[in-house]
Amino acid sequence: MAACVRRRLITLSPDIRRQSLILGLLAFLLFMAGVYGQAPIGFDSRFVLFAQEMLRHGPTWFPTTYGQPYADYSALSTVFIWVLSLPFGTVNAFAAWAPSAIAGAVIVTLMYRLLAPYSRRWALISIALLLLTSTFVTEVRAVSQDLMLAAVALAVFYLGYAHEHFAGGRRWPLIFALLLLGFGVRGPIGLVVPTGMLCSYYLLNREWSRLLVFGVLASVLLAACIGLLLWLAQVSGGPAFVQDVIRMQFMGRMDGSEGVSGSLYYFTSSLGNYALAYPLALLALAATWLSKPQQRGPALRLVQYCAAAGLIVMLGLSIPQAKKARYLLPMLPMAAIIAAYPFQVMHGRVFRWLRGLLLGLWLLTPGLLLVTLLIARRRFPEQLSEITLVAIALGVLQLAALSRLLIPRWRAEVLALCAVLAVWTVYAAVFEPVERRLYDTQAFSRAVFAQVEQAPAPLVLHGMGKDAKAIKFMVNLEQDLQPQFTESVQQLEALKAPAWLMMDRGDLQSLKGTPLEQLQPVLSGRFDKNDYVLLHLKPL
Repeated sequence: MAACVRRRLITLSPDIRRQSLILGLLAFLLFMAGVYGQAPIGFDSRFVLFAQEMLRHGPTWFPTTYGQPYADYSALSTVFIWVLSLPFGTVNAFAAWAPSAIAGAVIVTLMYRLLAPYSRRWALISIALLLLTSTFVTEVRAVSQDLMLAAVALAVFYLGYAHEHFAGGRRWPLIFALLLLGFGVRGPIGLVVPTGMLCSYYLLNREWSRLLVFGVLASVLLAACIGLLLWLAQVSGGPAFVQDVIRMQFMGRMDGSEGVSGSLYYFTSSLGNYALAYPLALLALAATWLSKPQQRGPALRLVQYCAAAGLIVMLGLSIPQAKKARYLLPMLPMAAIIAAYPFQVMHGRVFRWLRGLLLGLWLLTPGLLLVTLLIARRRFPEQLSEITLVAIALGVLQLAALSRLLIPRWRAEVLALCAVLAVWTVYAAVFEPVERRLYDTQAFSRAVFAQVEQAPAPLVLHGMGKDAKAIKFMVNLEQDLQPQFTESVQQLEALKAPAWLMMDRGDLQSLKGTPLEQLQPVLSGRFDKNDYVLLHLKPL
């Protein structure tokens, strides 16, 4: 009976549905603003190379590098990029980033639908805090499987919550389809995280039968997915590849062979990686514990659900030894919702203080960014020579923010919007271009390949790592190539002429006292923020 009452009291109106879709579309346009012709750098290079090889040879169960299956990921996220690349005939920045941008837009849409029935202001402020989180900004403008998982996890949580609170239908087939999508995108963790978030909701509600049934069914689905994954690995690469999949997708993350971080890493590092949402969420939770009884209600209960879901993600991901900041993205929407709760509660000294803190930060954000840019340009004039338009935009945003000081209506929303636009303007128009120039690999890679084409000979990549810097070289080629790899001076001395040798300029010192010490660079240039050279080993 109580569930029926709740469904009659809180409904998801057509206006809210329409507004959520509009916000999702606007968010997608913001995420993709200025995306044109960027060369891949950093971690993106690996996934762009996956998609390039898929575009040349067709889809496979696992992505490939150098024509060989890659064990650390299934191919689903690569398939998304491949499909978007088909109309262009090439893998460009739009096709590579669009899946992440779509995932970010889905998160924005669902957050608004989750909160707007209680308060549109709460919904908009939560979205603003999401968009102001640095980890979210960098991941949504990149190839990010973790952001896709965050969208899946929030969708599963939303469907469970909407069934009881928004008169939503019971959508078990859709929930399990989302769990399959999560596994396809992110492997076992992609199914475990959304399952844990929905289980935390049932646990907090003491719905033991649903918790038990859903938990068991999700466990069976996980076992079936793992079995299918290993069978596909057997089909794709044989027993040795199966062992690679087990090591890279399971054991390597658990035992720390892929990197070790402390047990409290996510709880401490998130103070910076997920600021302001995470630290403000902690303060908001502390304030709710001190709140008066008349302040309690369905909105506070939703905060508790979000806190439980976010905590289960942080605890669950703290078990594996391998930890990275981006893994925690499924927690971020929950943290943003909790951090914005002071704008839902009008009473209480702590809530008033938190609102004032946020409003003050948003008011000063455009001006602080403008001052920072002007100071940085004096120190780095070559990198920041063209920031006039950005400075003007920041000035306009600062004036717009100041204009709301004496106008209470929509003050919080306007200040948050000005801060969001200021941060995204600086990131997309200043920080990102500078980063791409510093870490560019395209210019030197293509110059190297042009030399190889003029005088065909094996290309040797020295000290670059087959799965490391070599990927950043290969992604800039428009055809398949099978380079050779060397790591030691002894391997270099064993090379047979003719051959091309690409290496870090700093490694030239290691050639002294060897037959290769007389070689002079044919090409020199910047590659991934380092100086690299190309040597030509000619036959005697």
